[in-house]
Amino acid sequence: MPEVAAVGAIAIRDGKLLLVRRGRPPSAGLWSVPGGKVEPGESEFEAVRREVFEETGLRVEVGPLAGEVVRAGIGEVTYRIRDYLVDVIDVAAGAERAGDDADDVAWVALEELGARDLTEGLVEALRSWSILP
Repeated sequence: MPEVAAVGAIAIRDGKLLLVRRGRPPSAGLWSVPGGKVEPGESEFEAVRREVFEETGLRVEVGPLAGEVVRAGIGEVTYRIRDYLVDVIDVAAGAERAGDDADDVAWVALEELGARDLTEGLVEALRSWSILP
C-alpha cells in the first residue's frame, strides 16, 4: 500500500483550537487541523507553514512534533501524518480565511470540539499527545 507523507498543525490560542472544514475527499465536510501532503523536496516544517497559509491565510512558527497517526486515504493510499505544535504569527482577530481545499476555518473552544463533525480519531490523538485532557 503506497504511503504518503503528510503534516498537520495544532494551533491553540485562548483555549481554542484552529480547525478547518475539509472541502475534498477523503474527509470532505469534516473538521480537522490544517494540513496536507508534503511536496517533493519540501521539509516537514516548510509543508506545515505552506499548508496552514493555504488553508487559513495565517502564518505560523512551527514548534515540536506533537505526534503521528496513520490514516487511510482514497483507494490504496495511506497517509502518515506528523502533527506539529505551531504558534500563529497573525494574531489579529479575523485574520483567518478559508482557502485551498478548506471550506471554512474556525477557532473552536476545546470543550466544544464534541459539537463538531471531526475527522476520525482527531480527539483521541490529541488526548494521547496530552493536547486535550
